[in-house]
Amino acid sequence: MFESKELVFYYAISPVHMGAGSSTGAVDLPIQREIHTGHPILAGSGIKGALRHDWSARGFDKSDGEAIFGPDSNASDHAGAVAFTDAQLVAFPVRSLRETFVYATSPSALARLKRMAGDKASWSVPTIEQGHFLIPSASLDRLTSGATTADRRLVLESFEFTYVAADETASIAKWLAEHVMPSSAEYAFFRGKLSKDLVVLNDGDFSHFAKNSTIVEPHVRIDDNTGTAKDGGLFYAENLPPESILAGQILASVERRKGSSTRASDVMLRLVNNAIDNRLVQIGGDATTGRGQVLIHLAQEGALA
Repeated sequence: MFESKELVFYYAISPVHMGAGSSTGAVDLPIQREIHTGHPILAGSGIKGALRHDWSARGFDKSDGEAIFGPDSNASDHAGAVAFTDAQLVAFPVRSLRETFVYATSPSALARLKRMAGDKASWSVPTIEQGHFLIPSASLDRLTSGATTADRRLVLESFEFTYVAADETASIAKWLAEHVMPSSAEYAFFRGKLSKDLVVLNDGDFSHFAKNSTIVEPHVRIDDNTGTAKDGGLFYAENLPPESILAGQILASVERRKGSSTRASDVMLRLVNNAIDNRLVQIGGDATTGRGQVLIHLAQEGALA
């Protein structure tokens, strides 16, 4: 059904609240997570809805928008020509004793990215035991302490990890730095940091941070009549932190409108060049408080041709 696909990265510029509805836990408004990993995700339906709104807000042709995303009304007329997979977690920012924070990842997160990237990713997925870490060897002095290489320790939040001899981490970090963000000057610092401060943790260690190191903010409902805090109005909302990196795929088919013969590759070209590549799009809730600013970047540099 889908004849064209592209890998895209989602880079959180501000906290992102893609809500999961009500919760039975301490957080009243949690973010969306995978049930089997507990990792934060951005649901494909939410991404598609945000891009549809962005398309309309920027004044693009309504007919083209309906061909790409589906009709605004009379949905039974035809389906949209594009679909968005859920965005899966690739790297998560974790507070570090040195260099403020690192981009943490894990073998399973990298393996899922490699599966989506296909032949675009030539690196191998590393293995790592619990309580240990891998970083590009050139970054040992930046991020760790210890008298000898064997004694090197990395402190993330309140946890200490032991260094393992370098493998292919540097090549993975370099590949991510080249593909996650644009090559423009405003992202130069973060490309450089990603290439140096990528840390590979065991899947279990990584999941701990992905589950417990998000932003949880208290909010108070205001009484419209008094302008003061409403009794019982305290609630907590969870946000994905800035600098989080997720990845997903865009899938395109031929246009489904009657009488149209537009190919899937042309649908993808129109979507990516007009509405996707290097766009800052508001995704999720709390837009009026600056939440949800996400950079969407095609894995191959530059727009399609």
